Amino acid sequence: MSVTARLETVDLAASSLRELNQRLHDLAAAGSAGGPRHWRVLNPDGAHAVACGVDADVEIEIDGHVGYYCAGMNKRATVRVHGNAGTGVAENMMSGAVIVDGNASQSAGASAHGGLLVVLGDAAARCGISMKGADIVVRGSVGHLSGFMAQSGRLVVCGDAGDALGDSIYEARLYVRGSVAGLGADCVEKEVRAEHRAELRELLDRAGVDGVGPAEFRRYGSARRLYTFHVDNLGAY
Repeated sequence: MSVTARLETVDLAASSLRELNQRLHDLAAAGSAGGPRHWRVLNPDGAHAVACGVDADVEIEIDGHVGYYCAGMNKRATVRVHGNAGTGVAENMMSGAVIVDGNASQSAGASAHGGLLVVLGDAAARCGISMKGADIVVRGSVGHLSGFMAQSGRLVVCGDAGDALGDSIYEARLYVRGSVAGLGADCVEKEVRAEHRAELRELLDRAGVDGVGPAEFRRYGSARRLYTFHVDNLGAY
């Protein structure tokens, strides 16, 4: 077996998180032949910033729960958390994929520019806040202010959404299958056309979410009333 094909196992009960992240960062400089392509992280024990800032075509499996900012600034890597994730998972992600088998805390996918974030459980408040082009699929429900100031990208919620969904949204597309507690400023329900159903089908397939059909979702987006200041909208700013 070649060095690039082997499974590299790192036990955080025996080695430091700083050492793990440094080894993952070194892969970017080393290139395609510079190290293992498949990593397994044991005993994360809620550590913060696990696999943060990776810029390489690798697969990283984390066996357990993680703390803040797991896979933050991810680029190209596929990171899978076999557990729950704390605040800011996949924050500022550029590309690649991050999959959380359990639940995610607040601000999942915050400011993410690209890539795919999948949460197979629920996500808490502010999921997709200020997202800038990423795709986020949540198998369960999301908390309040999800999609707040979302600029572009797609957020798919297979469950329910909390209050103030899409508050001050720009051009992101929000899809919710269940109930919505309330819409935020300048967020309105929009027509679901054939192109949107095709978009949903592709996103659900990429996320590995089955048993859910595109026809079950409603779409939300910007009414475009807050793009420029108008005195009649003063109370909404």
